[in-house]
Amino acid sequence: MFAPRLLALLVPALIATSAHAGVALIGKGSLSGSDLSGLTGTLENGTAANILGGLGSAVAWAGGDTFLLTPDRGPNATTWNTAVDNTTSWIPRFQTLSLGLSSASFSAGSVATLSPVLNATTLLSSTTALNYGSAPVLTGGSGQNYFTGRSDAFAAGLSTNSANARFDPEGIRVAASGKSVYISDEYGPYIYRFDRATGERTGVITLPEKFAVSKLSAVGDTEIASNTSGRVANKGMEGLAITPDGKTLVGIMQSPLAQDGGTNAGVVRIVTVDLATGKVTHEYAYQLENIGTAAKPKYTSISEIVAINDHQFLIDERDGKGLGDDSKAGFKKIFQVDLSTGQDVSNISGESALAAKSVGKSLFVDLAALLKANGYTDRTIPAKIEGLAFGPNVLVDGVLQHTLIVTNDNDFLDTVGVNGVPTANPNQFFVLGISGDVLAGYQAQRIPEPASLALAALGLGGLMLRRKK
Repeated sequence: MFAPRLLALLVPALIATSAHAGVALIGKGSLSGSDLSGLTGTLENGTAANILGGLGSAVAWAGGDTFLLTPDRGPNATTWNTAVDNTTSWIPRFQTLSLGLSSASFSAGSVATLSPVLNATTLLSSTTALNYGSAPVLTGGSGQNYFTGRSDAFAAGLSTNSANARFDPEGIRVAASGKSVYISDEYGPYIYRFDRATGERTGVITLPEKFAVSKLSAVGDTEIASNTSGRVANKGMEGLAITPDGKTLVGIMQSPLAQDGGTNAGVVRIVTVDLATGKVTHEYAYQLENIGTAAKPKYTSISEIVAINDHQFLIDERDGKGLGDDSKAGFKKIFQVDLSTGQDVSNISGESALAAKSVGKSLFVDLAALLKANGYTDRTIPAKIEGLAFGPNVLVDGVLQHTLIVTNDNDFLDTVGVNGVPTANPNQFFVLGISGDVLAGYQAQRIPEPASLALAALGLGGLMLRRKK
């Protein structure tokens, strides 16, 4: 149950069914095929090692018309080995794309068709040795130790051990310098810094032990059953934001920690990190929506967080239904929050205690309603709408508007069944146009984009790999 203060704030969000008056769908695009990693052959489940899938698990603006997108832990929708949750030796990576915003013409009341272009693929690695457990070891010809999506690539100890090779990227943001990226994950949960040009890990931000699990397993359900504290398996740090000044990271968990009630509870934690010190400075509580009943609540989960300024953020909250799940999309909403309305909860645990100190939230846009108003149906709205990033301002009928890029994770499945009918399921990009009065406090992140970054990334995607047991 919400605290009285929160209930008053949330009433508009609970009854609203449509988009904010100043938010419209102005562009869309899609992209499929192979990436530019230079990888050949297939993964354990038969999927091509260079498949261009799962792009919208996370998206970050890199300045101009350039965006960075990272898939999660790789293709695991095909059953091949349940002992490792059907995960494969997928090498985590990020893709550098131009979305086609600079060449598109935007008009009120219409949706422009974008032409996204893949410019580079960057594989993620460590120069220090990694724990691969029973998973295949992945090394490169120039001393790279590649991270892997395999769930069994870990050693004994806490799940936040940064020497473990398993990595499940879920959030990405570009550093203020433009030369590094920060990526959050679900296995640890981890937050790592990588060199944008080479993909080499250059920094580790260690979260407090309360976020870690101590009994690790390659099977998510086993890991959940074995731990009473820490992140729930496959529901770690899902979203990552960076403040416009580039000084603070803000991460959010997908679901509540085990000690806060796990997936049966409704309050997740938001974490702030001072990048000057690399230390966690605050924790805040965020109340999820109940999409079940009062007697038997069922909660949504978090997919992303993006900064409006240094204290206001947009949060993507959703169910898992829609295209890709062969079901009807229900709840896909973006909420606006203000961390200054919350209280630090670093020393608090338990759902009710956290709920009493939650940050205020209000509905920003109902994505499902917005997409339906533009011709989508319950079954064609992507199930996993997971990425949010502000982009460059654009002209809509001659009027300057902000853009919000929304992306989906297609689970590496280009085709899925819808009522028994094979249906295209591409990586999709939605561009929302936002009038200036709607985001009066918005501050764009200023990111330099050295020309050398793109050239360097292009030359590093095809490094030869050596695999051994």
